[in-house]
Amino acid sequence: MSSFKGAETVADRILINGLELPVQIGVPDEERAGWQTLRADLELELVGRVEDFGDDLSATVDYDAVAREIRQLAAERPRRLIESLAGEIAQAVLMRPLVCGVTVTIRKRILPGVDDVAVRIHRAK
Repeated sequence: MSSFKGAETVADRILINGLELPVQIGVPDEERAGWQTLRADLELELVGRVEDFGDDLSATVDYDAVAREIRQLAAERPRRLIESLAGEIAQAVLMRPLVCGVTVTIRKRILPGVDDVAVRIHRAK
């Protein structure tokens, strides 16, 4: 721990940026009836330091497996709100033993004249 007053330990992280999520989502029934693609950014806070994992995939978080699991979760049923999906994603990621926290950002292109609308949540064990 640093002797600098106010210093805090920052967890090492794995970032998954721009994950494409095919989903059926939206408040109106007509919008939910079709498929759209959302984008998600995930920031996984790790228990321990990345150097502690060595060069062994089984000792760390398999981000390919995380991405596949989140895509499957997003596609498994229609939802009304991106907020609901973000919460479900956070809960699923926190089930992994080496993850002690997660930030989930989901972006949706829906409003005319706006790049996207987003929700960002942070959850920890």
